[in-house]
Order: sequence, then C-alpha cells, then structure tokens
Amino acid sequence: MTRNGTSTPTVADMVKAVTTPPLPLRITAYDGSAVGPRDAGLELHVKSPRALNYLATAPGDLGLARAYITGELIASGVEPGNPYAAFDSLQACKEHLRRPTPAGMRTISRLLRHEGLHRPEVPEIETPPAWRRALAGARPHTEAADKDTVSSHYDRSNRFYSLVLGPSMTYTCALFDSPDTSLEDAQRRKINLVLDKLDLAPGQRLLDIGCGWGSVLVAAARRGIRAIGVTLSEPQARWANAWLAREGLDDLAQARVIDYREVPERDFDGICSLGMMEHVGVRHYDEYFRIMFSLLRPGGRLLNHQITRRDTSQRNGAGAFVGRYIFPDGELAAPGVVMTHLHDAGLEIVHAENQRQHYALTLEHWCRNLQAHWDEAVESGGSQTALLWGLYMAGARWNFERNNIQIHQFLAVRPDEDTGGHWYPLRPWWDA
Repeated sequence: MTRNGTSTPTVADMVKAVTTPPLPLRITAYDGSAVGPRDAGLELHVKSPRALNYLATAPGDLGLARAYITGELIASGVEPGNPYAAFDSLQACKEHLRRPTPAGMRTISRLLRHEGLHRPEVPEIETPPAWRRALAGARPHTEAADKDTVSSHYDRSNRFYSLVLGPSMTYTCALFDSPDTSLEDAQRRKINLVLDKLDLAPGQRLLDIGCGWGSVLVAAARRGIRAIGVTLSEPQARWANAWLAREGLDDLAQARVIDYREVPERDFDGICSLGMMEHVGVRHYDEYFRIMFSLLRPGGRLLNHQITRRDTSQRNGAGAFVGRYIFPDGELAAPGVVMTHLHDAGLEIVHAENQRQHYALTLEHWCRNLQAHWDEAVESGGSQTALLWGLYMAGARWNFERNNIQIHQFLAVRPDEDTGGHWYPLRPWWDA
C-alpha cells in the first residue's frame, strides 16, 4: 500500500504483519487504514504515531495501557468507565498473534522509521519500575517504600474514591446474597461477617491493619468495640477520623498513620486485615504473621482477607501494568502458601473460604459507579486516573470471573495453652 504517493507502510500493514486473520476486533488508524471486520463489537482507533511508539517500546499490556490512558488509543463500543466488554475480544486477539516474517519485520521497521520511533514520556500517573525505585533507595517492602507505594495507590483523591466505592467507602470484596443485592448491603454484610467471625464483645479491643477510610472501625465502634486502625495514607486516616467524629464514636475508635510494624499496643482481642496483604510481599509473610501473633492475646483471633493466586503454578509478582499503575511491589500467593505461613507463625486456622465470585460482582458495581459519575470522576481525579481505574477494575472483574485470581478469608486463632486446647467453639459461631 502507499501513503502520500510513497510506499510507506500503513498501521494496518503493521497489524497484518503480526496477526493472522480473521481478527475478532477492528483496528483503525490516523493514516486512514483499517483492518478487521466492520461489524466487530470492538474497534480500537490508533489516534497518532505516539500510540505506535507506546506499543513498540512496551509491547503487550503495558504499552496498550499507556496508549489507552493517555487517549492515544481509543476504544469504541465500550464505556470508558466500564470497558469490560472489550476483554473477551482482546483475549481472543492474543490467539491471532504471530511472529512476523522477515518481510513483515521490514514493513514494521519502515513504518516506525517513517513515524520517528522513540521512547515517549510515560503517563504522569505511572510509578517507576521496582529496579529504578530500588536504585533511588526505595528497597521494596521497607517501611519507607511501602508508604510511597501505598500513597501512589490510595492518595489520588478521596472524592474520586467516594464516587467509585459509594457511601460505604469500602475498598475490598463485598458479600452478596444474590446478584441483585445492592453494593451497600453487600459491603455491610461483609463487614458484619468479619466482625461476627472475630466475635468481639463490647469493650474488647480490635486492631484493623490497613483500615482504609474507616468502614470497619465505624461498624466495630457501633458494637461497642474499642478499635485502632492503621494506614500509611494520611487522606484515608483523615476521612476515617472525621467519619468517627460525625458518628460520635471517636471515643471508641481512631485511625492512625503508622506502619503495622510500629504499633506499640499488644494483647488485642482481635485483628483484621482486609485487602492489605497484597502490599506485603510473599517473602515477608513470615514476618507479617509473626507480628500478628505477637499483637494478639492468647485466644485472640485474626481475620485475614486477601487476593490470592489460583494455584502455585502462577507467578507471585504482578505483571508490568499492575506493577506500574495499581500495586507497585504487589505480590499474590496461592491460598495454600498463605495457610502454610499462618501455621508456621504459630497461628491455628479455624476457617477459610474463597469469595472469588463476590469480588467479580463488587467490581461490576464499582465500574457502574464510575460510569455513572464519569464527568465528576474526571474532574476530581483527572482523565488518566479515571481511564486507568475503569481499565483496571474491568480487567480485574474479568479475571475473577474466569478464576485467574481468587480472594480468600482466613480465620485463625493464637493458641491459648491455659485452656487445654479448647480456645474456640466446636462449631462455627457466625451466620455464613
């Protein structure tokens, strides 16, 4: 094909060089070329040569994400706040990828030379790779590095998160009675399940590690439980403490900006950790659970709620996209690995359950919220953040639905040798 009277290849020529027909989507480009069926459910428009540079310098999910959140790659036929419908086509497209022939490589090289191949600046919301942060002194999972990575994820905008999460401000998997259950009812049920499993009486003491915006603190204080929440995000702590004050519960509960490794109190009756373990790092699981053991009184209970891999054949580390944009230094382990570390720390597991399907439903609701409040979300968090969160949450929903990732609750107890081995009831004491 020719362009402007020359034999310069088109974007469509480049796509044909690395794929086999028929494509499950349509690709159009700034140069007027197109490939793929006209009636495809998904159309990707390559808006500029800058998009090509993103794709060429970071092939795969990372390059696609960079082009998408900067607006250089436009997906038609899907909502920006809820691009879930694109993932089946994108997954199917991977089956059509092929290694280019020598002639195909020449086509790609000529196009990239014509467009001026270079490494473009990465989007402003992208976190540097782990090796670069380590060179700068931020060794993964030290207290300083954890504070930086947590801030990169949670300190974007409280207003933005309120639009996505809804009034509960709960950023973990909800618990649905049915697909028709509202998000608020499902989050309330999840929090009640956590507190019911811990079975704390009024006046007893709870530590919430990674307390977020304080939803568990508020619910615990309403039961008369004395609660401390810890987070590395100052905006989260301010929100949580303001919420407790509005409810008249600040004499019972408080949120602190402190690393869990620095909590001075001991002998808690219960500890919960909801959605925090993703940040810990698998190599630090032993340390983490040993600290949980030391913070609990004998007979005290730990409720650990975390995203997991499906099995040990999957890698622990996050992919390039998730590692740069969502959970820097984040790692996931298979549920059996988590259980081993819990036992090795001296804790006894009482109960475990997989809530994978519930997280898929939760993410569906969050995407709907973002879609419904799109203009406000862009105003409060910026267009890149809004596009990123729609992409991330829709992709996470797709993976939870297909059992590529799971989420587990583990209920464990610190043994109390003074009770002769009877440190919890014979049968579950909570309403499942």
